[in-house]
Amino acid sequence: MQGLYAVTPNWDDTDLLLTATEEVIRGGARMVQYRHKDIDAAMRKIQASALQQLCRDYLVPFIINDDVDLCMELNADGIHVGGTDAPIADVRQRVGAHKIVGASCYGSMDLARAAARDGASYVAFGGFYPSLVKKYEVSTSANIVAQAKTELDAPVVVIGGMTVENCGVLIAQGADMVAAISSIYARIDRTKAAQEMSDLFKK
Repeated sequence: MQGLYAVTPNWDDTDLLLTATEEVIRGGARMVQYRHKDIDAAMRKIQASALQQLCRDYLVPFIINDDVDLCMELNADGIHVGGTDAPIADVRQRVGAHKIVGASCYGSMDLARAAARDGASYVAFGGFYPSLVKKYEVSTSANIVAQAKTELDAPVVVIGGMTVENCGVLIAQGADMVAAISSIYARIDRTKAAQEMSDLFKK
């Protein structure tokens, strides 16, 4: 795992979501997570199914946020689990050994150690910077990335207000992937935005 990890915004317009995500993938996104907290289950399935097909067309892993049932129903590539959701060990048991299981660890090495021990495929830290999408206390230190890379075998994802200007320090600390929402989806030229962030991993 390395590069840009695109996380979808809460858009109800499925056609726009698909168009934008394809632009982001063309810009170099290496993984896509479907995240929509404010839509009913029927529409969530419609959007997720369409996004999954798009990702398969481009050979990009497709991750479902927080909905294990939907992940299993669609046979998605993986699931991302929040800190207040189901325990990682339980999720790993449900989805099996071969799916990607991501774990939100916020600013906690204890959560990261537990997640890695219980079968997480990657650990996600953040927020590092203020976010336009998610509301949280911005308290995560960049040093946690280097610490996690020293202690854990699991890849490290960073999230929370990521931009081309501010995520370089985290990549320098060893971050394997940068997860972004607004900094790519809110841009007029989404392909260029994704390319700019993807290029940071080539330096």
